[in-house]
Amino acid sequence: MQDRARIVIIGGGAVGCAIAYQLARRGEKNVLVLEKSQITHGATWHAAGLIGQLRSKRNLTLMMQNSVALCERLAGETGQETGWRQVGSLRLASSTEHWQDIKRTATTARSFGFELELLSAKEAQDKFPYMSTDGVLGAAFIPSDGYIDPYSYTMALVAGARNGGVKFEQGVLVEDILLKNNRVTGVRTDKGLVECDILVNAAGLWARQVGMLAGVALPTTVVEHQYCVTDKSRNIPVDLPTLRDPHNLFYLKPEVGGLVIGGWEEGTAHVGRKRLPFEFGRELFDGNFDRFENVLLPAAERLPILNELGIQTMINGPIPVSADGEPILGPLPQQPNHFVACGFTAGIAGSGGAGEIMANWILDGDPGMDIWAFDVRRFGSHHGSSEYLRKRSVEVYSHYYKVHYPGIEMETARDGRRSPLHATLAAKGACHGSKFGWERPNFFWTESQEQTDHPTFDRSGWDKTVGEEHKTIRESVALIDQSSFSKFQISGSNAATFLQGLAANDMDKAPGTATYTQLCNERGGIEADLTVIREREDRFYVVTGSGFGVRDRHWIESHMPTDGSVNLSDITSAKAVINICGPLSRDVLVQACDDDISNEAFPFLGAREIHVGMAPVLAIRITYVGELGWELHIPTEYTLYVYERLIAAGQSLGIRDAGYRSIDSLRMEKRYLYWGADIGPDYTPYEAGLGFCVKPAKGPFIGRDALAQQKDEGVQRKLCCFTLDNPAPLYGSEAVYLDGEVVGLTTSGNFGYTVNKSIAFGYLPIELATKPEFEIEAYSERFEATRIDGCAYDPKRQKILA
Repeated sequence: MQDRARIVIIGGGAVGCAIAYQLARRGEKNVLVLEKSQITHGATWHAAGLIGQLRSKRNLTLMMQNSVALCERLAGETGQETGWRQVGSLRLASSTEHWQDIKRTATTARSFGFELELLSAKEAQDKFPYMSTDGVLGAAFIPSDGYIDPYSYTMALVAGARNGGVKFEQGVLVEDILLKNNRVTGVRTDKGLVECDILVNAAGLWARQVGMLAGVALPTTVVEHQYCVTDKSRNIPVDLPTLRDPHNLFYLKPEVGGLVIGGWEEGTAHVGRKRLPFEFGRELFDGNFDRFENVLLPAAERLPILNELGIQTMINGPIPVSADGEPILGPLPQQPNHFVACGFTAGIAGSGGAGEIMANWILDGDPGMDIWAFDVRRFGSHHGSSEYLRKRSVEVYSHYYKVHYPGIEMETARDGRRSPLHATLAAKGACHGSKFGWERPNFFWTESQEQTDHPTFDRSGWDKTVGEEHKTIRESVALIDQSSFSKFQISGSNAATFLQGLAANDMDKAPGTATYTQLCNERGGIEADLTVIREREDRFYVVTGSGFGVRDRHWIESHMPTDGSVNLSDITSAKAVINICGPLSRDVLVQACDDDISNEAFPFLGAREIHVGMAPVLAIRITYVGELGWELHIPTEYTLYVYERLIAAGQSLGIRDAGYRSIDSLRMEKRYLYWGADIGPDYTPYEAGLGFCVKPAKGPFIGRDALAQQKDEGVQRKLCCFTLDNPAPLYGSEAVYLDGEVVGLTTSGNFGYTVNKSIAFGYLPIELATKPEFEIEAYSERFEATRIDGCAYDPKRQKILA
């Protein structure tokens, strides 16, 4: 075995082999794949092999489409048969909720030109004659989906990679990962030492254990997944489409005259390390027929032919599942040359596209498109704990075929991160949601409401209370617990110069000033969207979103000088945050503190230390709701005291608590943007209408040249704001129509309670960005939409400057 390779990949399953193949296709020959057993052993060999493409976001769907494109060409390219059958897929709606879900999916598909047909129950039966139409309200058909033989497909990937110079070593166990200065230098195996420049952990079922060798607790684990293979029948053709019936929890594909039937039932078993040692290879667990009945019995009702066919084989095998059910891709923030590609519950379907993304990331330092939903940096340390994974993985698995309601909250592995106000707010009726492990108030129940947050496609469960919170913020004053903000302190003799070269906005402001800015990549795309407060000449306080802290910190630290002139500290847990907002917020705050907070003494974007009673507080005059207000950043031990003083001071003014669902409604009225939806690495500040944050005259910064070129040439697309008189339920990824043609898709949507309209944001081609009238499709129904200039509420900013 060779003792050095530029790139070492651990794992010879479909994902690891796809990465090797894509690297070879890019011309990278110095690649070594290490497999502890044999190629496909682990989860790949017993995978069902269904390949579906449509996801909730355009880029994620594109990744899956790239997988299908690979399936289509791989056999011809390598001479190795793959068993690819592009028979299409049917997804049945056997309940009203699933029919709504499918119609929402169809709207998303149309928004980016993906071919999907909505069918009646009879039309679905015409494509799959063996199904009963009882209870079927409709179906979605995707003609480009299909299935593949996992073993043959993976061996074709190996053949293609070998043709490109990649080496494969089987029967080689990685026993340790060698590190120096937080970089991987090599791996120790049971066959000797292998040095490398880049390491890729694609170890599938064992990715978490391999990560532990480098001191990293990856947020992925393993659960049991069962399916059966029926006896063969001459009556079953091989060109049947694959079939999914989510309400009845099962999927199906043809299998050489028989059928493969599996599902995603409640209460699957978590598989701990003791049941999955490194010696585990091409092995299975004993079948659990009691649990599988929850899949097989409903399948038999939908498919009467199953009563005529016997079960030939029962498969109960281990499959990976991540902390949120999505794959985990990218370089580890703590070890920049250590990449991961793991947590694939549907690894066969995603492997081809993921391999291409990983090859781009490894060779170019960039995945080639925004894949935030799969990025390893979306997770924090709590996600990698054994207890979190043990609880959450079983729930995530059971949600695979459940209705995907907007904003649905998970129930397990909760209550780990609580602000100092959690108990107080819970006692006052807070309905808490979870964000990055934090319990945050979504809204507050009134005494007359049933305190159960039933998920719906509209706002019926919480519309009234969120509307009241919204109204209070617009007309009076409210408090919002925003302690979950990620917060950093950047300091040092070179801190100001460093930030000036990192941020698009001008950071050379006087101490006591807050600056809203974007951090851009070399293409001008927005990698981070945050607020920076200059506390003193050599110290800055950075505030970003709850779930973006790991990513933003990694982006900042990856550009920091290594000479010690700039230091970064995560102080998220040291500071709680109370947002006091509304036109009467100054009236409350002036009673709670002795400082001069008049408009003249404390203007918008000012930041300074004040005292609320005895408590030292960093007050920042900024808003994400479009009203007068301050973020009060408080040492955690003073938080409850400050809250109590503010409530007492505002009692006569009608002060109340509010939550994050009202924030989203309020920010939509003000055209305030959300990173990960409205902006991201694929969008520039100029396209998003944030050109006021770009200061090219200040000197060099990352992305300056690309932004300067774009400004000179003009943008090709523009983020627009739309209002709808109809209170349609909009959430983002809806199709935007002009003259009957799809011209864009929405990035965010909600209802504006002040303007009494539904509001959406979406990018349009620049030649259409001045047109006034459009249509927006929600749940396969089109609604008239008016494009407006600026924002729907207070476009002159009089409220926030008061």
